[in-house]
Amino acid sequence: LPGQILELLRSVQRGSEDRKRSLGRLRWALQNEETQQKFVRLDGSIRTLTGLFTSSLAELQLEAARCLHELSHSSVPAVAEACLPVTSYLLTYLAGHSLEFTELCLYTLGNLVVESEAVRKQLLPQGIIPVLASCIQSPHEAVLEGVGYVLSQLLQAKEAPTEIIPLVLDSPLPQHMLRLVCSGLKAGMGAAVEFAWCLHYIICRHDDNEVLLALGAVPALTSLLLDLASQIPQDAPEGLELLVCPVLRSLSNLLAQTGCQGQDGRLLIALFLILQCFLQQHPFLIQECLWLLNNLTADDPFLCSALLSLDLLPALLQLLTCSQMSTVLALTVLCNIAEKGQFQCQQLLQQPLLPQLLPLLTLPDPEAVGQCLELLHLLFLHCPGAAADFTRQGGHQALEQHQSTPELQERAQALLDVVRQPPGAPSACQPTLAA
Repeated sequence: LPGQILELLRSVQRGSEDRKRSLGRLRWALQNEETQQKFVRLDGSIRTLTGLFTSSLAELQLEAARCLHELSHSSVPAVAEACLPVTSYLLTYLAGHSLEFTELCLYTLGNLVVESEAVRKQLLPQGIIPVLASCIQSPHEAVLEGVGYVLSQLLQAKEAPTEIIPLVLDSPLPQHMLRLVCSGLKAGMGAAVEFAWCLHYIICRHDDNEVLLALGAVPALTSLLLDLASQIPQDAPEGLELLVCPVLRSLSNLLAQTGCQGQDGRLLIALFLILQCFLQQHPFLIQECLWLLNNLTADDPFLCSALLSLDLLPALLQLLTCSQMSTVLALTVLCNIAEKGQFQCQQLLQQPLLPQLLPLLTLPDPEAVGQCLELLHLLFLHCPGAAADFTRQGGHQALEQHQSTPELQERAQALLDVVRQPPGAPSACQPTLAA
């Protein structure tokens, strides 16, 4: 109730002997969102908390920090903005005090930057990036995890690409982030997960990642995936999927942006081992692995051949029916392989592939069907005999149902023209058909 909140504030302001207990009661009251809003509207409320937060009495200082932390949980921007006067002190106190106090300051900062652009704009000139660059060298796992939390919140802000990411890349933070991500299995998993997401936010929201490439991000993340694949038991450690996901995304996006070549076949094996480990409990990782597999095979004939020679194709084909997105991505990888020529298409057809494609042509998803048509086009182009096999299996009927689908009818008709040709006739399947 407003009267009770006011009484608690007065009790704290009076400096009576039970001030610490009053602060404790206030902290519990501030867990309620409505109470948070009423509290910040009271005259002198934030000024009083700031005074106690900056006092020389350690117990009161810690309790005031806990109150500010409760306020920072509010999803109302006005509450975060009421805390603007305390941001410079939060930054200052990251340099020392107890571990608990440092943690509270970090998570309070992280919570505040989520809700308020005004807070973020104030923290940047106050030097939050250099302060975090100093804190990331802490030996304490709890502090590192807190730094990762603050940084990940900053990097997700709408203004991050123009105002925050350039500052981060111009600081010592990237090299430490990469180091902590890659030592996740040996050091702390929590910090590694936070910084892996930080890397992902930088890479996917920033076109020029020369800094990360110069630091060896591609070989480092590749090596990490190889280590993970070689160490994951059948029962993966709790939370390992939270590290694997952003690492896969970061490496995949770096490869997409730069076209880095020179990966060896071990990474393909690692991806399928990771898939095998997480397939049942964490199926969302299937599309992450497939997206990386797509970027690896898109312009690399060596890796396409390696996928075949390492006998990974049966495992890839099993992913065709896992989910809508995995169907599209698995078909895209198969197209990458088929594009490379006759030998690769012959290898695909030996699986046998055509009977597995027929059910996919009946799916309600135009994207998956379109990718399936593209794969058939490549197979017929490089191995004309495949068209006759497809017809014998009833494939022309599957194609005919798409003659009236606007986005598919042109490709379906082109393939029908091929499968209806008499044996020995010149192929009408031209390379320009590609979607």
